[in-house]
Amino acid sequence: MTVTTAHGAPDPVPRVPPAPPAEAAAHFRASLAFHADVSDVAAALAAGVDPGFVVVDSRSTESWDQGHVPGAVHLPTALIPEQAPALLDPAVPVVTYCWGPGCNGAARAALALAELGYAVKEMLGGFEYWVREGFAYETWQGGERRNPDPLTAPVAADDCGC
Repeated sequence: MTVTTAHGAPDPVPRVPPAPPAEAAAHFRASLAFHADVSDVAAALAAGVDPGFVVVDSRSTESWDQGHVPGAVHLPTALIPEQAPALLDPAVPVVTYCWGPGCNGAARAALALAELGYAVKEMLGGFEYWVREGFAYETWQGGERRNPDPLTAPVAADDCGC
């Protein structure tokens, strides 16, 4: 039986059935091993203790100067092979970020670091969502913070059910 929308078109959601629960669990468990949420990274950095990872901004110098996560290491993707050994401890996991969801720079940086032997995750949402969620950031002129975007920033802890 084909399920259709109100307009008579095949409904795209049930067209491909969901994976069996065990396969879905394996997929989402693996996804969490590769990705970190902006809010989780911010909370870990704000906790006042060693978060157990280092944040790497893989964007250009011009982008870095416009704004970056406080405490992040600036390491453009193209420079990772030559500069990572001097800037990063291979025993410390790395969280990479770039501009935002429309940019794959963090994934490219994560790949380059993984190929060098670093344990690495990509920060979903990148710098765009860092700013949109209202977290403080640094520019070449000093620290800044914008009001949270009500469409992206939780009003209360765990508002998204995370």
